[in-house]
Amino acid sequence: MDEFIFIDAFEAQAAKQGDATALVCAGRETSYRELSDLSHQVGQKLVAEGISPQARVGYLGGNSDLYFQMLLGAQKARAVVVGVNSRLAPPEVAYVLNDAKAEIIFVSKAFVPLIEGILPDCPEVQKVIAMDGGHSEWEAFSDWRDGAKAEPLGLAYKTDDDFIQLYTSGTTGHPKGVQLTNENMGSALEQAGYWANWEPQDHVLLCMPLFHIAGVNVGLIGLFEGTKVTVLEEVDPVEILRLIEEEQVSILFMVPAVILFLMQLPRIREADVSSVRQVIYGASPIAEELLLQASQVFTGDFVQVYGLTETTGCGTSLMPEDHDPARNKLRSCGKPNVGVEIRIVDENGKSVPQGEVGEITMRAKSNMKGYWAKPDATKDAVRDGWFYTGDAGFFDDEGYVFIHDRVKDMIVSGGENVYPAEVENALFAHPDIADVAVIGVPDEKWGEAVKACVVLNSGASLSEEEIIAFARERIAGYKLPKSVDYVEALPRNPSGKILRRELRDPYWEGHDRRVG
Repeated sequence: MDEFIFIDAFEAQAAKQGDATALVCAGRETSYRELSDLSHQVGQKLVAEGISPQARVGYLGGNSDLYFQMLLGAQKARAVVVGVNSRLAPPEVAYVLNDAKAEIIFVSKAFVPLIEGILPDCPEVQKVIAMDGGHSEWEAFSDWRDGAKAEPLGLAYKTDDDFIQLYTSGTTGHPKGVQLTNENMGSALEQAGYWANWEPQDHVLLCMPLFHIAGVNVGLIGLFEGTKVTVLEEVDPVEILRLIEEEQVSILFMVPAVILFLMQLPRIREADVSSVRQVIYGASPIAEELLLQASQVFTGDFVQVYGLTETTGCGTSLMPEDHDPARNKLRSCGKPNVGVEIRIVDENGKSVPQGEVGEITMRAKSNMKGYWAKPDATKDAVRDGWFYTGDAGFFDDEGYVFIHDRVKDMIVSGGENVYPAEVENALFAHPDIADVAVIGVPDEKWGEAVKACVVLNSGASLSEEEIIAFARERIAGYKLPKSVDYVEALPRNPSGKILRRELRDPYWEGHDRRVG
């Protein structure tokens, strides 16, 4: 989409939809006309607060319809929303806010104590807005917002404006801010138009976290297409099933772990899920057997999507017709989307023959502008317009992409990215730990689980529970080791690099799919 501006597209849809429901959350319903007006107010207030074009504002909170008022309002002010992973530990949140130079933070009630604790360490933050109200020192979002008129700002919006900045874990322990622009979103919407085909009469359920590109995309695609989007505050399989049955949800996007949770509900096979016409899944591995079980319950179309935050969540899609087991494509992530080029390359950046494994690289308008304030990392990840994904895979003879393994050592657990070095750094701080390596091992629920392989100092005694508790004080819960192995020494190459494959391979015997 040339010269695409998301808020212009949204305003056109809002004018068309009028009083039709845009968002539902926690008993609140917001029409398209109301969402347009409320986001105008947010934009006016941000400008009045002195937020200049492309300045950063943070969001730390759970899923909420209010998030979209804030996100659209920020776009109208040409500001950039920094989505902060709500599962991060306080020092990690402080790092993100300081790295982004966020000037205002919008905070949900549950995270008020966290922000209070780190605010002295975040000198750029000028104001905190309480999304749920109820704070003696900070303005409530609704009061703050309603202090402005619902009038367009009329700013000169640009297609290369950043509109959101989402953070991915870094191999050195520091996350990187991914800059996504209007142009990126326009490409993502164009790609989604081929596999989604959502209509205004559809009812979309958003249960993915809004600090992830998947959650953001589900909401923005839904609003772009004029659908009704129900925002679930947190993942609750029982509530998901209730909404499907009672509210006639027609579109679901779920990571495999959530599909598993649903399939484990006692009455799932008796439930009326006939309203669901499309199940989209991705972000982490899915067991073939789970996919087959789910397709027996949900008889609508299944679509797998593969992409990264750096590609605005886009890249390939495995279409409904390819989910026929006879096609032997269930382990594929599909073919490149419209407007996406994919090459499989060797360590020198040269294309490898069909069927040979190499690194997956992508070129598309959905590729990020870059990593915020990290030009070297950007140059390393994007070369001659090609984004190097860090995933290894191959093309079959029909042009389908199969992900074989990881080039990098990243672990994907329940849709969350975990880098071993970050966990290792936390564990190394313990005085009784002499050496440690972290690997991903198969897990039926999460796809992969974090395992720490630990070498203790001579004479030391340290339980698995003590090791995990020590890490819990330093890193987010989802990064914690789920298990610990004690080893005499770690395998290393002559240069000292840990040979993680030697540690991983015994656990992956009989598991030939490591990445989804």
